[in-house]
Amino acid sequence: MIGAAVALSLLAAALHGTWNVLVKVSGDPLVTFRRATFAALAITSVPGAIAWLVLGRPGLSVHAFVLCAMSATLETSYLWLLAAAYGRGELSVVYPIARGTAPLLAVAAGLGLLGERLSSLQLAGVGLLLLGIVAVTLPQTSGRATVPALLTGVAIAGYVSIDRVGVRLSTPWLYGWLLIALISLELVVSTWVAARLRQAPARVAPAWPQAFLIGAFMWGGYLLVLWALSLAPLAVVAPVRETAIVAVAVWGVWKLRERKGAAMKLSGALATLAGVALLAA
Repeated sequence: MIGAAVALSLLAAALHGTWNVLVKVSGDPLVTFRRATFAALAITSVPGAIAWLVLGRPGLSVHAFVLCAMSATLETSYLWLLAAAYGRGELSVVYPIARGTAPLLAVAAGLGLLGERLSSLQLAGVGLLLLGIVAVTLPQTSGRATVPALLTGVAIAGYVSIDRVGVRLSTPWLYGWLLIALISLELVVSTWVAARLRQAPARVAPAWPQAFLIGAFMWGGYLLVLWALSLAPLAVVAPVRETAIVAVAVWGVWKLRERKGAAMKLSGALATLAGVALLAA
């Protein structure tokens, strides 16, 4: 079961890194998230309805529904924070900070709340993760992206920890579909309220084909994570999912020409990946 969970988490990592690159170059991350989430809901609703009928109309317990709603609120916050971080900083800085912070906190939640335990190697991985985050942060010309990137990691750790429990109290695919539906609703309401408060002009959304691709990668990848969480401990799944850190950092430096402090960024990303590998050991 652990091997299958690791394989699912690695595939989710590849999808996650890809959609983050696409969002960063899309122009307006928040509008992209809103349209991509709608696209994912459209993609999953018909097969979800068919599966629901064929598999005997499974439901969610009240407890699972409450956890799903809590997770959706945290995931909506995560999308807002990530959009703010990408609007202020470089891909090669924001991604490693956000994704490196998340497994640290997820592991802490696994230890403190779920009773999981770490070996000496895994504790060394925690230290490497911390060093990697610091190394990636230092090259920034401005710290404007650091706080939202760190808070993104906090939100990730929060919703993954909740989903670790919720997915085991329900049917994983049904829990995942409801999650996407709730996030879609929350994004519509929150962006509408923000636009009214700021009296912001309408923003150009990405083309629907691009939105469908990003949505498929975003939420397809997370459905894989939910599946993995139903098979393995949080302290294994959360770190393995972050193996895209180095690939995304390299892409930012190489393709997006984020060259300032490139050696420090890449060293930090490698340290973060090594920490993730030790946590998954």
